Amino acid sequence: MKKVTLILALIGMITLQSCVKEEVIREVPVTQPDNDTISEVFEYSNVDFNNGNNYNVFLDFPYQIYNSDMVLVYHLYDVVNGQDVWRLMPQTYYDGNLEIDYNFDFTTFNANVILGSNYALNTLPSVWTQNQVFRAVVIPASFGNRMANPVDFNDYKAVIDYYGINDNNVMKISK
Repeated sequence: MKKVTLILALIGMITLQSCVKEEVIREVPVTQPDNDTISEVFEYSNVDFNNGNNYNVFLDFPYQIYNSDMVLVYHLYDVVNGQDVWRLMPQTYYDGNLEIDYNFDFTTFNANVILGSNYALNTLPSVWTQNQVFRAVVIPASFGNRMANPVDFNDYKAVIDYYGINDNNVMKISK
């Protein structure tokens, strides 16, 4: 009896292994463009910090971005051999004993750039407060997960290359 049970079990296992479940993959037609996966850059020039704006400047986006989007703000620090040198904010600069801090926060409508210092803000040299240039890089949520992206956000060129942004098509906004 044990041999018959063993043979039936063996036949059952062989029979069940030959069963294949076929999966049906359905393609869903895309009826509208995928607007949430476009990375963009907005450049703001002639940005001035002063007592009147409490050393905070709002960089208004041309349109509302998604709540889930990530925004990186870069400060134009220098131009070397015709190449712009962009620094990711927050950024601290030192000029002798002077410490200058640029920081930001953002909403779906704008980025607020905040100037700070270890000295009275109204005594800062105009090179730090007048005619500043910033770039806001909007990265859609699907790309924004830092753990999934092998890009160094400190490197502006690496960011625009990684996200396929044409640096010649930056939207320029004068303050």
